[in-house]
Amino acid sequence: MEKQEKTKKKKVKVSEDIKKIKVEFDKLKENFTILNTELANEKDKNLRVQAEFMNYKRRREEEISLMFKYADEDFISKLLPVIDNFERAIKLDDHDLTDELSKFLAGFKMIYGNLIDILNKSEVKEIEALGIEFNPNYHQAVIMEKNENKPAGVVLEVLQKGYMYKDKVIRPAMVKVNE
Repeated sequence: MEKQEKTKKKKVKVSEDIKKIKVEFDKLKENFTILNTELANEKDKNLRVQAEFMNYKRRREEEISLMFKYADEDFISKLLPVIDNFERAIKLDDHDLTDELSKFLAGFKMIYGNLIDILNKSEVKEIEALGIEFNPNYHQAVIMEKNENKPAGVVLEVLQKGYMYKDKVIRPAMVKVNE
């Protein structure tokens, strides 16, 4: 009997130990689930931060690329009034000039030609305007005039040339448009 009681006590003790182990196992399982959820949240946060960084990096590279693409825009914009003045001076060629003034004007024409070559090499193009339909993306209407011989909305006169730098308008053409 004593053996039976000892066996019974052992069984009770083993049963209690099993219950304790189950309770500990359940706690560990719960902690594992919590940790697994936290780990998944941290992975998600990490992926979001990586995605934000990649987007920032891409945007920054695009900004730098555009900055290099249009690096000369400010300089070219400042040069355009000089080109306008050269064109006004060259128009004096139509008038009767002395031989000395004629030579001086020839020098102006050479300088003007060099400036135009530099602009062409820098991908600066004059915006076409005269005789074509008014386009607010490229033209700035300054004067409206009625001409029965021309269709409505056509540019009658270019008051100031417009220019594009690469694929960007840096100065729209100032024009007179037919009503």
